[in-house]
Amino acid sequence: MNCFGLTDRGKTRTENQDSFLIENCEKASCSILALCDGMGGANAGGLASQLTAKAFVNYVFQHLTNYTQRMSDYPRILREACEEANGVAYAYSQFGENLTGMGTTLVAAVLKRNGSGYVLNVGDSRAYQLHRRSLKQISKDHSLVAELLDAGIISEEQAVHHPQKNVITRALGSDQHVDADVFPVSLIPGDYLLLCSDGLSNIVPEQEIEAVLLDSDDSESACRDLMELALSRGAPDNVTIIVWKR
Repeated sequence: MNCFGLTDRGKTRTENQDSFLIENCEKASCSILALCDGMGGANAGGLASQLTAKAFVNYVFQHLTNYTQRMSDYPRILREACEEANGVAYAYSQFGENLTGMGTTLVAAVLKRNGSGYVLNVGDSRAYQLHRRSLKQISKDHSLVAELLDAGIISEEQAVHHPQKNVITRALGSDQHVDADVFPVSLIPGDYLLLCSDGLSNIVPEQEIEAVLLDSDDSESACRDLMELALSRGAPDNVTIIVWKR
């Protein structure tokens, strides 16, 4: 397995409010990944994403390195870590008017060396798996457009160009509690797990993401090629990518 991550402010934004962390936990023989896309004025979004990524990864790492907890319920640990991170971000949002309304998405994963693991998400940052040369989205967007699509009110084509595409319905830091979705994953040798902010998924179609992963030899080359593709398309938003290959 190998893992690599990149972030870029893009071609339009003046600051980068995305954050990511990759932590190898040797005691539990796993990798902990977290990617956040912050929202809020001034530096608030960037602060929310940094705080959330650090709090989430730290909680998971501490629990997985505790011998008595190492065989614990992984989905429970991930949900608890999400609540912990949400509490940290929410507390900071109360410190001043310049921080009011700050929040962040979160897509995260814990992956064992044998390829088994779990993905957690809040918001519209995504997790994809390339499995047997086919790309599929693992996470479920928490967005207005996703709800309209699920309800059959709009088509997939309309969803791509919908004017409210960036309106999310869940975020960390916005409320005292947050609901997260958790999904099991299983990667076989040659599979990829991709975590990304919407700075990638909004401008690079899934077919092209799949093609890049299929052409890549390792996680670093996949990450760099995807970032180069996003930047070549104008990258109107921050772009953050983590790729884990088994």
